[in-house]
Amino acid sequence: MKQRFLGYGRQTIDDADIAAVVDVLRGDFLTQGPAVERFETALADRVGAKHAIAVANGTAALHLACLAAGLKAGDVAVAPTMTFVATANAPLYCGARTELVDIGRHNLGLTADILRAALASHPETKAVLPVYFAGLADGAAELAAAADGRTIIADACHALGGVYEDGGPVGSCQHCDMSVFSFHPVKPITTAEGGAVTTNDSELARRLQILRNHGIERDPARFVDQADDEAGPWQHQQQALGFNYRMTDIQAALGLAQLDKLDAMLARRRQIAAYYDARLGNLENIVLPQSELAARARSGLHLYLLHIDFAALGITRPEAMTQLRDRGIGTQVHYIPVHRQPFHRDRIAGTPGDFPVSEQYYRGALSIPFFPSMTDHEVEFTVAAIKDLVQ
Repeated sequence: MKQRFLGYGRQTIDDADIAAVVDVLRGDFLTQGPAVERFETALADRVGAKHAIAVANGTAALHLACLAAGLKAGDVAVAPTMTFVATANAPLYCGARTELVDIGRHNLGLTADILRAALASHPETKAVLPVYFAGLADGAAELAAAADGRTIIADACHALGGVYEDGGPVGSCQHCDMSVFSFHPVKPITTAEGGAVTTNDSELARRLQILRNHGIERDPARFVDQADDEAGPWQHQQQALGFNYRMTDIQAALGLAQLDKLDAMLARRRQIAAYYDARLGNLENIVLPQSELAARARSGLHLYLLHIDFAALGITRPEAMTQLRDRGIGTQVHYIPVHRQPFHRDRIAGTPGDFPVSEQYYRGALSIPFFPSMTDHEVEFTVAAIKDLVQ
């Protein structure tokens, strides 16, 4: 039997997922209908938040969270440079400025010490966007204290199913004002494309709901004034400049079916991570980030990360990736630090020397195949290919 190509991530879809989508296709609603509301309720219950607002994708979720927080021209938001560009872009969509900072060596994310230093330099900061890199929400309580009352928008796009050090679920918003999720196919669950914001603040939830639908309010009790003399079910008011960021019922149906399997899929990710840790942890010139047992137990385990000393191996990263690809092993680099991107590089005062941990991590970063539908044979096949590369 031919070995399938193993990408670094992949959706896990079964007959229950397909049946859920088919049911919607045979029903009355394809766009925003009852499946979206059911998904929002199920997601909020799963993470222990009062509200979940489903949207078109994770980037839309970040954008709306920044808008709901009131970010505007002249405001500053702090975010780590080691993230996908969407995190840094979201405040800019609101006219604010994103101040990029370095990451911690162990959690590969924002730390309280880094945040305090950033706020000392930029006391005007209005919002903080920590990133739960690869699924690990680390030091969230300390970050909340360091933020000193500023709005915290947790980029939890990697971390659904993870927990904080105190055992609370990521998404419960016990250490932040809003948590943002992505349901891209490689994430812990998928809706194909899709995202959500969770919050315990009813006013933030209302703003998010309005902003995802063109800024339109449909509740007459919240109308600014009556637009005409005739009240009726068609009446609505655009009260803000919003967007068409709605999730569809098709996506939500898939999300509901996926959410039922989250615990099982996370358990399989833990099995694969434990096997990788055991087989790759003692290899020379490789470090396994976030591999402490406590971190593995708390993480949403979106990615399996290697940090490789390519210079010591006498091989470049592109050469290594090509060799692995030729064997059917797909890899990826998460991420190019945002401060290296030309768009952002031209807008910040810093230099690569201001981000030493991010630069050091980036030079050796490599993500290897890691998804719940991998068979034991495929996991061992990946291990063998990595060993052949570095030995």
